[in-house]
Amino acid sequence: MFINRAPSDALALACGAAGGVIGHVAFYWLAAQGFYGLILPGGLVGIAAGLVRHRSPLVAPACTVVALAAGVVTEYHFAPFAADGSLSYFLRHLADLRGMTLLLIAGGGAIGFWGPFRSRTRAA
Repeated sequence: MFINRAPSDALALACGAAGGVIGHVAFYWLAAQGFYGLILPGGLVGIAAGLVRHRSPLVAPACTVVALAAGVVTEYHFAPFAADGSLSYFLRHLADLRGMTLLLIAGGGAIGFWGPFRSRTRAA
């Protein structure tokens, strides 16, 4: 079930980052099929990081931040605001996004936390 038997914090973070990139690409593939799967970038961060055993209590919060950032960046690339297409404008107006969009980003962040949290091993 797990990639390695020895705990590795750096590997868990690297897998999480790779999962975010895969989720970003998968989101665009789904969008081309007519589906809106914004939970994928953040969710795959948590799922990929959760495949690796780790010891640090900081891996899960770090993956949560990465998962939320992956969801926000994916939404920014997919549908920037018409008034101003800059990232800074988008970040200042995150609260103006639709409720379902915010819910999917938050869901990805929750999975981004839970995946690595459940695979944490206790320090010896």
